[in-house]
Amino acid sequence: MQTVSVSQISTSKEMRAFVRFNYELYKDCPYAVPDLLEDTLETFDARRNPAFRFCQAAFFLARREGRIVGRVAAIINTRANERWGKQEVRFGWIDFIDDIEVSRALLDTVEQWGRERGMTRMVGPLGFTDLDPEGMLTEGFDQLSTLCSIYNYPYYPEHIARLGLVKEAGWVERKVFIPKGQHEANNAKYFRIAQMVKQRYGFRLRHFRSRREIKKGGYVQKMLGIVNRAYVDLYGFSQLDEQQMDWYADRFLLMLDRRFLSVVENAEGEIIGIGVCMISLSRAVQKAKAKLFPFGWWYIAKELWLKRKHKILDMLLIGVLPEYQDKGANALFFADMIPGGISGGYEYAETNPQLEDNLAGQMIWKNLDCCIHKRRAVFAKDIGTPQ
Repeated sequence: MQTVSVSQISTSKEMRAFVRFNYELYKDCPYAVPDLLEDTLETFDARRNPAFRFCQAAFFLARREGRIVGRVAAIINTRANERWGKQEVRFGWIDFIDDIEVSRALLDTVEQWGRERGMTRMVGPLGFTDLDPEGMLTEGFDQLSTLCSIYNYPYYPEHIARLGLVKEAGWVERKVFIPKGQHEANNAKYFRIAQMVKQRYGFRLRHFRSRREIKKGGYVQKMLGIVNRAYVDLYGFSQLDEQQMDWYADRFLLMLDRRFLSVVENAEGEIIGIGVCMISLSRAVQKAKAKLFPFGWWYIAKELWLKRKHKILDMLLIGVLPEYQDKGANALFFADMIPGGISGGYEYAETNPQLEDNLAGQMIWKNLDCCIHKRRAVFAKDIGTPQ
């Protein structure tokens, strides 16, 4: 068998091949949602993604007999390394065929690249920041993926273990079923908690009449500011600066559905918490074959703007400022979202990955009808002192 060669990409054609390899590998998998070509190319563009101001990155393709058999990105986030006092190189956007020599060659390349730049540990899958997909799927391979998370075949974590990496952190994902009948989450008592919180603390929900109002008021940036403060002590978190917030605001605004945007303010009108859901675009992106143009945008537009019957919501973010986390602000989110989920005929909302050791975060689901259906992990390996 021919040996595996790994080379750093240097052209735009190779970058497109890097992104499209994910689609080619998973095109027959009913559960995988491929990388969206145009968005991913923008993420990898140092001229457009502000994360490159504090990140170094290199992208590699593995080939055998001229055929692409794997890919990986190597990333050094200097801001996160300084925040956590580490010297880590991240591997992200990793995909490979079921051949240990391919996965070994990819990770050996990241290890060498990181060591040459003074790094002493390798960790992943991680992106540039926490708003990029992270964590390798370890359970739930028969569940539909989401647009904002990673799907991988079951052999991936098997390869990782064989190559000597060990689990460093884990996440869980839940299906949160829209209440029906007499479940506690649909009882009047549950909604009385939200009313009590409003009366006791003066909390209130802000709703929006249009996307223009959200943009004009800078509310996406304000919401990401809540993320900065609410997630600051969570694993590997890298705080977003103003330029990053503006960049993410432009990307997310088109997908935001104001019906499922819950913003909680205190008595002084300051935002203290956010809850963001959107209609699942997983099936639409599959039909679009991961490309917006020339025709893929139509499948996504149908999901976003036409009056169709949907079954799934993606719960993108829930965040509450630390000083308000024990004051019932979460009750306002669910009291606001549940009626919309019921009237819209949705079956369930799927949460984004949540750290399994974030006990306070895990407690917010205790009164809801839900189940853990996916698990994922980040793996690490010491790579020694730099040469």
